[in-house]
Amino acid sequence: MNQGKGNVPASAAADRREAILRAAVSQGLLHPEDALVAAFIDLDGVAENVAALHREFSDIPDVLHAFAAKANCLVPALAALKDLEMGCEVASEGELAQALAAGFPPARIVFDSPAKTVRELRQALSLGVAINADNFQELDRISQILEHSPSASTIGVRINPQVGVGGIEAMSTAGATSKFGIALNDEGNRSRLLNAYRQYPWLTSVHAHVGSQGCPLSLITEGISRVVEFADEVNTVAGRDRISTIDIGGGLPVDFETDDLISPFGSYVEALRHEVPALFSGRYSIVTEFGRTIMAKFGFIAAHVEYTKEAGGQQIAVTHAGAQVAMRTVFLPEVWPVRVVAHDGYGGIKGGVLVPQDVAGPCCFAGDLVAKNRLLPVLEQGDIVTLLDTGSYYFSTPFSYNSLPEPGVYGATVEADGTVRFTTLRLPQTIADLLERSGASQLPVPAVLP
Repeated sequence: MNQGKGNVPASAAADRREAILRAAVSQGLLHPEDALVAAFIDLDGVAENVAALHREFSDIPDVLHAFAAKANCLVPALAALKDLEMGCEVASEGELAQALAAGFPPARIVFDSPAKTVRELRQALSLGVAINADNFQELDRISQILEHSPSASTIGVRINPQVGVGGIEAMSTAGATSKFGIALNDEGNRSRLLNAYRQYPWLTSVHAHVGSQGCPLSLITEGISRVVEFADEVNTVAGRDRISTIDIGGGLPVDFETDDLISPFGSYVEALRHEVPALFSGRYSIVTEFGRTIMAKFGFIAAHVEYTKEAGGQQIAVTHAGAQVAMRTVFLPEVWPVRVVAHDGYGGIKGGVLVPQDVAGPCCFAGDLVAKNRLLPVLEQGDIVTLLDTGSYYFSTPFSYNSLPEPGVYGATVEADGTVRFTTLRLPQTIADLLERSGASQLPVPAVLP
């Protein structure tokens, strides 16, 4: 990924971010004393991206686009996606609760956790939430539950097509030894799966997810092709139309290097049309599970520069955005670099000579850097830095290191006259909230000192 060579060039997207940031500063959502760091989601941009998703997949007769809640689990953000006619994919009891709180009908929720408990399965089956079983033991559990409590849930099996890994191994889920799903090519598994579909009439779906960032389209489509071949085989062996739904997962890579905001859904659909034409035949209902692809490009983090210094000839700007909101970037900077933009204290793009600088966070360890030796206009106390393309996985799931409070998150819409309006998606965490979360209320009330 591109490490960046300075402030992002002028573009419509940059102008929109600057307008949102200026409005946030003027309205006190970002303040050098009371709101040191905040995060923003361009809700108009998200809506445009989702509209492109629906449009590009419109040739498939029956498709549910289920947003992967792990990418941004803030309930108001999920509710906004629900209003855009998306479903929701969840991978834990907590994410299921968040999806329900956001108003998703159970029939438009897909439960994919690899470690579902009996309690979680009972809840999902009683609600009618779709379930993708991860392994043979889970299939046995589901069977035992259904013996006593019939369900309206669509139930499938997650298979691992074992087509290999992409450029980021940790983001790839279709390697030979992936922890996810039933390895399709391992000895005996294919016949065991076919027997399961013969045995269980409620087993009507199949699921695969090849991976996400770093996986090329060719790898993703190869994995999906293997799944469709398996579905066709099941329908031949177990009876026509036994499998009626194919969940093809998500994983379309995100462009973290430019201001091209709308995801390349069209290229993906064309690749699917060429490699897996059966998806467009009407024989199967289709489910997708895009997450990062939907939200990443439309979120950014803004933080004040508290101090600047020089050490060993290196310029360092200490800001309030570090590992607590950008954990992947701090711990894996070569894999997850972010674009950093310098602004003045009012939110305007900062100009000037570009100088190599480290942009550090507030966490108390030496590696808390969101950018190293990055060319930026000279940062000064009171300036603001923005971390771009962080709408997924960054501020929505903060890291509690050093007990730094979780920042406020705000959805932004821009009216025709340029007016920016904000909706609170998550209130800034107060110190009282932080103490409650860390168990302070479990202690006896301390004595009042004279």
